[in-house]
Amino acid sequence: MPVFKNEDNGTWYVMARYMNWKGERKQKCKRGFATKKEAQEWERMFQLQNSSDLDMSFEAFTELYINDVKNRLKENTWLTKEHIIRTKILPYFGKLKISEISTKEIITWQNEMLAYRDEKKKPYSQTYLKTLHNQLSAIFNHAVRYYELRSNPAAKVGNMGSEEHKEMLFWTKEEYKKFSYEMMDKPVSFYAFEMLYWCGIREGELLALTAADFNFDKETVTINKSYQRLHGEDVITTPKTKKSNRTIKMPHFLCEEMQEYLGMLYGLKKKDRIFTVTKSYLHHEMDRGAKAAGVKRIRIHDLRHPYVKPTTKKI
Repeated sequence: MPVFKNEDNGTWYVMARYMNWKGERKQKCKRGFATKKEAQEWERMFQLQNSSDLDMSFEAFTELYINDVKNRLKENTWLTKEHIIRTKILPYFGKLKISEISTKEIITWQNEMLAYRDEKKKPYSQTYLKTLHNQLSAIFNHAVRYYELRSNPAAKVGNMGSEEHKEMLFWTKEEYKKFSYEMMDKPVSFYAFEMLYWCGIREGELLALTAADFNFDKETVTINKSYQRLHGEDVITTPKTKKSNRTIKMPHFLCEEMQEYLGMLYGLKKKDRIFTVTKSYLHHEMDRGAKAAGVKRIRIHDLRHPYVKPTTKKI
């Protein structure tokens, strides 16, 4: 095997030869292995990946899966999937051969996920359990569809968890006015909820807004991006769907309010985000305002469906 020792620092490295998809002979160097055995195992898995041999480990196949699908997904979507794979799937299946994983291993994994409790003794939600299983099944489906794995053991076992359908609640105009009055002590909260309620935009769209998105002459705001905070990083992506790219006609009074708010932001540049709070902050403020106003607590998402619909057009 093409495994060598670096005499300078005592680590091992691999010089792996392979043929790419064009039929060209190539060479790949991988350094930094602590032992010869680790280097040999990496080279063996690399060759199995290159030949699409399903005698490889689940972890090695996952690398193929990532290379195949990552660039086809929005960044925030991929980061969510990657976190699930890294923290909830690979620790259980990573070292097993993908061709030898059976329904028995899937059931054992499901039972561990179902038994999980956090520090407050709360289990994973039904929706999250369903998401975990769907991601595991997606990896096996990819192996079946493109790499000739005989069958998907996760599909045979069936899903765990279920979709949680929460009743959609609404605020009347009078209820919203009571709520907004309680928000006036914190300008960022007041103006954020004004945009959410009167324009019917999503939280991520709100948090991605910049001064450049407003046209006060035409009394419009342009929605063309979304904000997420994922694993400690700010991520700006395109909106949820193509139809989400739109220009919204704003009420005249809201234009005046937003001009007032932008004037409060010292040193603001056209491309700076104007609401630099978090989704968690908005939910906390929703709790606070609803309680103070004596109105029912609704989901922030349900603010998108008020008694009045904003005028929109595609961009």
